[in-house]
Amino acid sequence: MEVESAKKTIFVAIGANFAIAIVKFISAFFSGSSAMLSEGIHSLVDTGNELLLLLGLRAAQKPPDASHPFGYGQELYFWTLVVAFGIFSIGGGMSLYEGIDRLLNPHPLGDPKWSYVVLGFAFLVEGYSWNVALKEFQVQRAGKSIWKTIRASKNLVVPSVLLEDSAALLGIAVAFSGLFFGHLFNAPYLDGVASIVIGLLLVAVAFILGYESKELLVGEGADPETVDSIRQLATSDSAVDEVLRILTLHLGPEEILLNLDIQFSKTLSASEVGCVVERLEQTIRNEHPEVQCIFIEAKSIGSKRYATSQG
Repeated sequence: MEVESAKKTIFVAIGANFAIAIVKFISAFFSGSSAMLSEGIHSLVDTGNELLLLLGLRAAQKPPDASHPFGYGQELYFWTLVVAFGIFSIGGGMSLYEGIDRLLNPHPLGDPKWSYVVLGFAFLVEGYSWNVALKEFQVQRAGKSIWKTIRASKNLVVPSVLLEDSAALLGIAVAFSGLFFGHLFNAPYLDGVASIVIGLLLVAVAFILGYESKELLVGEGADPETVDSIRQLATSDSAVDEVLRILTLHLGPEEILLNLDIQFSKTLSASEVGCVVERLEQTIRNEHPEVQCIFIEAKSIGSKRYATSQG
């Protein structure tokens, strides 16, 4: 269900950003506005980024094979990192370049009428895409703060689209301000300043996405609530004396690898330990279906290994 909601968010964003990019470039051509050109670049980059996210989402769903026994879930994190790099280098870099060039080489602005029409259209369409992303994000949020939800999210598709759309809406407001005040005070340099602000917005979004992607790519464990729940499920079994260690690793947005080191009651035989291991695996999977790979190391009181189980 999470994958389907992410796809819906991406498809809406792709359609919105591509349409907006076209009209922004047309407006930039006729108005000569650097901020409008930056906004066109911004929307075009967003369109490409969402296509990459869609590619990553589909690649992550490929089943395990001999060369990738734990599946391809981390493909999504790689493509999210590529998206962050694209936002930083293409979106942010070109917008900053355009803004600085306009400051160094100012020239009179053209008729802003169509730019205002385009910005209004872009705001409405981008607002719709943002609203779709926000609704999906609120499902993930579940009462937590926005920042904590982004930090805790293991599927960065919806947060990525929401951040991009938020930056786009702010960028539209900045572009409008640059055009309006540039004409009001006959100060073309304000258009360049607006382009620089748009570039800095994109760099900030790229930094957030890049950092979160890096955390997941280098091996991030399950959230503390999930780990605590697994510990409680294990210790509630009468055959378990102590949970010695819990190691988790996200193999994808909805795939967790679990290594559980357990000390069982010394009265259990090896065959009984095997039965308990199977029971624990089933209990954990029933409560946390995202835990798809389970390794249980069973020890006696004397710390001798009795069994190792893989699910």
